[in-house]
Parts: sequence; C-alpha cells; structure tokens
Amino acid sequence: MSAENKVPAIRFKGFAGEWDTLTLGELGTVATNKRIFIHQTSSAGDVPFYKIGTFGREPKLYISQRLFEIYKERFPYPLKGDLLISVIGSIGRVVEHRGENEYFQDSNIVWLQHNGAIVNTFLKQFYSFVEWSGLEGSTIKHLYNRNILETPIDLPCQKEQTKIGNYFQQLDTLIAQHQKKHDKLLNLKKALLEKMFPKQGAGVPEVRFKGFSEEWMKKALKEICTYHTSSLTVSDAAIEGRYKLYDANKAIGYTDKNVQNSDYITIIKDGSGVGRVRLLPKKTSFIATMGAMQTEKSDIYFLYCCLINIDFSKHISGATIPHVYFNAYGNDNCISPIFEEQTKIGKLFKQLDTLITHHQSQLKKLNHIKQACLEKMFV
Repeated sequence: MSAENKVPAIRFKGFAGEWDTLTLGELGTVATNKRIFIHQTSSAGDVPFYKIGTFGREPKLYISQRLFEIYKERFPYPLKGDLLISVIGSIGRVVEHRGENEYFQDSNIVWLQHNGAIVNTFLKQFYSFVEWSGLEGSTIKHLYNRNILETPIDLPCQKEQTKIGNYFQQLDTLIAQHQKKHDKLLNLKKALLEKMFPKQGAGVPEVRFKGFSEEWMKKALKEICTYHTSSLTVSDAAIEGRYKLYDANKAIGYTDKNVQNSDYITIIKDGSGVGRVRLLPKKTSFIATMGAMQTEKSDIYFLYCCLINIDFSKHISGATIPHVYFNAYGNDNCISPIFEEQTKIGKLFKQLDTLITHHQSQLKKLNHIKQACLEKMFV
C-alpha cells in the first residue's frame, strides 16, 4: 500500500483527492458481549455461544433463548454487518455478524461500534492487512482495546469506501465459491476412495460401475510395477530445457537426464513427507529423494489411487532421516479388478483430480488478484 500523497495507485472513476488519516478510536469504541458463565451454558440449546476456540467455526456451547433476549436488550450487541475480531490466540481473525441469533465470549471477541462512521465492507478489507498499533515487534499475545483504538486508518469518502468494499466483497464471494467447490470435491474423492476400493479382508468394493461383478485379485505391488531411482539433485535443474524436473512438490527446472517414457508414480523415499505419492506425466524427470513406479500391467491412474490407500508408515525406518524402501512395501498386496474396470475407476478419479486442480488454480489466481488489488486500491 502506498501512502505517498495519501492517494491509492488505482481508484474508481469519479473519485479524486487525498484520503484522510484517522484512528479507529476516532470512528468508534470497542464493544464486547456481556459475560456468560459456564453454568449458563449447555451442550445443546437455543442460541449458539462462541468461545475463542469455536469463533468462526461450529459451536460447542449454547445459551437459552430467554437469557439471549435479556442480554441482547440490556447490553452491547453487534449489528448485522459488524465485524467481530478475536483479540487473543489467533489475533485479528474476523467474522462478519450476519444478524443471526448468536452470542460471543466477552473480552476475547470484540467489535468496533462505530454507528455507521465507516463502511463495514471497507473496514473488513482493512482488517485483512492492518498492523495493529503497539503490537509490532512485541511479545504481546493479547490485542487490547487501546491497540485497536490507537491504530491509524486511511479513509476516502463513504461513497468510495462503498465502491471499494463492494468490489472486494464480490471477489471474496468468488473465492468462497471456488473454495466450497474445491472442498466438496476433496470430500467426494475421499468418500469414493473408501467406497470404490475393497475394505480390509473384502474381495469387492461397496460401490462399483455397472456390469462388473468379479472378485478383485490380490497381487504384490512388485508384480504389478517396476521401480527405479534417480541420481539427479536440485543442482541439476536447468533454467531452460525440453523436459521438466520435479522435486517432491513442484517443477524446479529442466533436464535432459533420466526422462521417463510413460506416466509414472513417485514416492518420497527420504526425508520430509516420506511415503507421499504423486502422479507425474511422461517426458519429465525427478530428483533422488524420490523413487518412481511404472506399470504396463495396470491402469496408471488406478494404481495411483491404490497407492494413496496404502499405509506406508509401517515400512518407514531411520531415526534421524526417515526412509521407505521398495523392497519392503513392494511385498504389500494391491487388490485389483480386471483392466477394463481399472480403467473406468482411473478415469473417474482423473476427472475428479482435474476439477480439484482447476479450483486450486482459480483460488490461487483470485487470491493473487485480491492481494494485488489490496496493494493498489488502499493507501
């Protein structure tokens, strides 16, 4: 954010002039709900009561409707749209009050009671990058009222605040939609992995494609695939080249060495993340902390799904640097149907992973856009 001349780098058409610098204390006061005692709560009830640990999540405690109505009438209570802030633990976590019946732990959850002196959608974005007064370089684990009230804020007129707030609200809605779809797909994938692969001791899965009824066959992993290693390291990654070189997380450069001629599955065999598997495309390569499995006897995506379900932890050795070796887990049984059914299962999970990756990509893109806009549209 640029403070030069108190004007943002980008602003909506029709607005000019410098922004004003105020403190949050000049806009309002810090408010909190009346104290609720443990004997006034229950594990089930009428109105959710949020403590700092459940704030913005699922409630674990409740208070009675009667107590809620009395306290709401007699003591401070947030208006719809007010922004509740956690002031201990995860300092500065923000939850917008939607106007529903709910109550919040006193002192640990507060809000700025400003009576319309600032537009809440604008304030919400300010909270996403604020540096609280008196907290920089401090070991304080609690955000006190004075820290909030003494914090400076640069403000345009309320009409411009509304424009900015609405823009970011739309952006946040898009981000939330992609996050929801992404999480839903992950949960679906998890459920299908449990249902479409036989449980321990079973010969068939609970759910399968129509037309298939044969029992699945057990074969040792080493009978299904071949395993090989690499001598390449991070230092072998070139800036330019024809073939991508991967470490455990991403492509780190290019190489012409150890290039694979078909899709393959890597497993981290040494160090952090040991046992994690990943599917990589042909015409790429990998570094020495990973091993690679290829197969001509199984659908590669089906095999990848099988390996996700395998517990490699029982094969991990090494006290300082953990290792997992193919000559240990290669003897584990991989239970498989006929190739045609494997292909159908593999195709389904490949489509799911493509959708998950799409939403991950969109989330990354939208979050980058938001961060860039925050830097350019605020002073």
